[in-house]
Amino acid sequence: MDDLSTSIPVGIHLTTHTVQDGQSSDYAIDVEGQIVQIGETIYLRYQEPDSDDENGNVPVTIKFLPNGDVTLSRHGTNRLRMHFSAGKRIRATYRTPYGLMPIETVTPNLRVGFHERPFGGSASIDYLLYAGEQLLGNYEIRLQFTV
Repeated sequence: MDDLSTSIPVGIHLTTHTVQDGQSSDYAIDVEGQIVQIGETIYLRYQEPDSDDENGNVPVTIKFLPNGDVTLSRHGTNRLRMHFSAGKRIRATYRTPYGLMPIETVTPNLRVGFHERPFGGSASIDYLLYAGEQLLGNYEIRLQFTV
């Protein structure tokens, strides 16, 4: 993809599989979003439907860093920014109306790939979410996008 400072429409398919307290759940969305490359960093932005948020949608930004790491930011009533780096434990903050909750991600599996004509890509992120030493859940994100 050329180094562009203007965003391009993109179709996004996202699935998540979650295991919390022995209970599993699956979530899938197909949405339109925007993609832009600034320098060597690629930004994917979209609105995630959320009935809990007063606006009905939560702005999400996924940032693909040149070193292969990925960050995910959600900016609804609850604000979350997580950083995924293969094999590493990384601190994050989950901001709720009740205050800040420190969390950490451990990412045993992180795969990202891009292709040309048409430009698109995919990401596979498996991570564990912790509050201190307590495991909150095991998550698998599968993302595909194409302009």
